[in-house]
Amino acid sequence: MDRQFPALSCSMDGSADQDRISLAHGEGARASRRLLLEFILPRLHASRRQAEVGNHPSEKDSIGAIIQDAAEIVTNQRQLAFCTDSHTITPLFFPGGDLGSLAIFGTVNDLAVSGAVPRWISLSLILEEGLKLSVLGAILDSCALAASQCQVEIVTGDTKVVPRGAVDAIFLNTSGIGEFYETPPPGPSSIQVGDRIIVSSSIGRHGTAVLGLRNGLKWSSGFCSDCRTVFPAIRALRSGLPSGIRCMRDATRGGVGAVLQEWARECQLSLQLNDSAIPVSAEVRGACELFGIDPLYLANEGTFVAVVAAEVASQAVGAIQKCPGFEDAAEIGDVHPRGISPVTISRIGGRIRPLDEPTGAPLPRIC
Repeated sequence: MDRQFPALSCSMDGSADQDRISLAHGEGARASRRLLLEFILPRLHASRRQAEVGNHPSEKDSIGAIIQDAAEIVTNQRQLAFCTDSHTITPLFFPGGDLGSLAIFGTVNDLAVSGAVPRWISLSLILEEGLKLSVLGAILDSCALAASQCQVEIVTGDTKVVPRGAVDAIFLNTSGIGEFYETPPPGPSSIQVGDRIIVSSSIGRHGTAVLGLRNGLKWSSGFCSDCRTVFPAIRALRSGLPSGIRCMRDATRGGVGAVLQEWARECQLSLQLNDSAIPVSAEVRGACELFGIDPLYLANEGTFVAVVAAEVASQAVGAIQKCPGFEDAAEIGDVHPRGISPVTISRIGGRIRPLDEPTGAPLPRIC
């Protein structure tokens, strides 16, 4: 009886395009090591800095330090915030950003709205066989630039390569750690009747920018994603208000509307919006009318929503508006006793209507 042996194959095709990812890059041998040491780490090393936490300067400031399976972080026993997220978007590059900047800013923003100061990030790559190294390089450079702008360190990560078709070009996974230097906002369960709802900037810009690209539309230069960090605006808000912040959330997938639906369920009150007060650019409003989409449910990548006590609402808006890029922050609604609908909106003419929660995302794979 003949013994059947599994067929052996070499994952590194000698005739393969040297400018593309191959399966060998994910197998942990020489190709993996060269990809990491010669291509990935030199780009991400730009994000590392001599961080000081309390009186403890970072002692791990070399490329080799990033290779470790776990990063050593000295915190001086401070309270930490921890978050994780995965990032996938089509197309990879869009007006105002790309998958790399989106991943870093998104992680930083999750920490910022929790009330923490962002410090460290892990970055894991899932790469499709055949991905052009030029595309990977551009995304990694964008990651490093965004991390530098946010003053966070990319301290650890991982790389996996999968066969063609298993993923769409590249997926990124991040985890972030931040430090609490002040008491974090208590959360949506602390929302009270009479509180005010604030948005940090005009809404729907990220969703509209991606929508245009996917449909082959030549938008004007006004269509640009708000992909950025919200940490400076939150720092300005918290510095300007000694108290009165109930909760904050970055309005990514599902937009402002999805955030308010979640908060209304948790606090068991009704959140009422004033349509005329919601900042929406003329370009975004026109695009939403064209496609029949409510801008309240379009994704944002650099906009947050907050609920604050009524007596500090004007002060809160003013503090945010002083931060460059957030000049159109506005008070957009208030909190009422629980009614028939968890979220309502006062449209033109003063008629109050329920703001229904959509059953699905108007734009899948948006962040």
